[in-house]
Amino acid sequence: MIEVTLNGQPHRLAPGTSIAGLLAELTLEAAHVAVERNLEIVPRSTFDAVALAAGDRLEIVHFVGGGQGDDDSWTVAGRTFRSRLIVGTGKYKDFAQNAAALEASGAEIVTVAVRRVNVMDRGQPMLTDYIDPKKYTYLPNTAGCFTGDDAVRTLRLAREAGGWNLVKLEVLGEARTLYPDMAETLRATEILVKDGFDVMVYCADDPIAAKKLEDLGACAIMPLGSLIGSGLGIQNPVTIRMIVEGAKVPVLVDAGVGTASEAAIAMELGCAGVLMNTAIAEAKDPVLMARAMRLAVESGRLAYRAGRMPRRRYADPSSPLAGLI
Repeated sequence: MIEVTLNGQPHRLAPGTSIAGLLAELTLEAAHVAVERNLEIVPRSTFDAVALAAGDRLEIVHFVGGGQGDDDSWTVAGRTFRSRLIVGTGKYKDFAQNAAALEASGAEIVTVAVRRVNVMDRGQPMLTDYIDPKKYTYLPNTAGCFTGDDAVRTLRLAREAGGWNLVKLEVLGEARTLYPDMAETLRATEILVKDGFDVMVYCADDPIAAKKLEDLGACAIMPLGSLIGSGLGIQNPVTIRMIVEGAKVPVLVDAGVGTASEAAIAMELGCAGVLMNTAIAEAKDPVLMARAMRLAVESGRLAYRAGRMPRRRYADPSSPLAGLI
């Protein structure tokens, strides 16, 4: 992969990618944008012919409504997203329900497990038939891996199968709690980063471990809110806030969120986003819950940006007492 600067942010591309190829990757219509490369405007007629090189500085612009925009996007490993909700693809009754919930959630990233192909029944439906990997960013994860070696092997296979470089690492300690084995997680992170992966890491809600992961090159830190699939909510908001305050990479709560208010709490702590699966998939109405989670993440983010009022030990009247009859 080569790295260019795209609209002020680092962005990775396959060598030889043309401007037309980049626009296709970004799902942008060439007819609706203008492109500047290294301070030179690129004629639209040459988009197919201009191959990008490492170190290129690109600006891509289009027309928007007048006035000051509110671009509250976030970036991980050079990729920029609007939605701060990441959803999983397990536990749904079928792929159609999964796709409908994903649409309602507004998420742009979906986690996917890596499993053996069913060679005995090739007629079985596939996830890609319902969730288009050209429309959504697939995030291969290592769910079910209990050693660092298994996790590394799984993600190498995932990259070979789909070309995915942005991945989610989780190495579990034991089956009852699915709590992360941090020693194996740290070891696997180091191997994967050296192997060229962009690694988002599921981890304990431990500020010291989170800092070690960042120092090893993790592109995002994903502390658990509580145990995977438990729906217990954010058990340690203080340590999550400490991780957020100490990190220079995005921090996303991963696991334990059960309902919309808990997703909002995660965002009010300053997290870049929230990842969830069971909270949506096991709701009585997954599509409706997906919409609720979308609104909760947006609301929590707005509350964080607005800044909450100070907590006080005693009452403070809203109406002035001066002039009281």
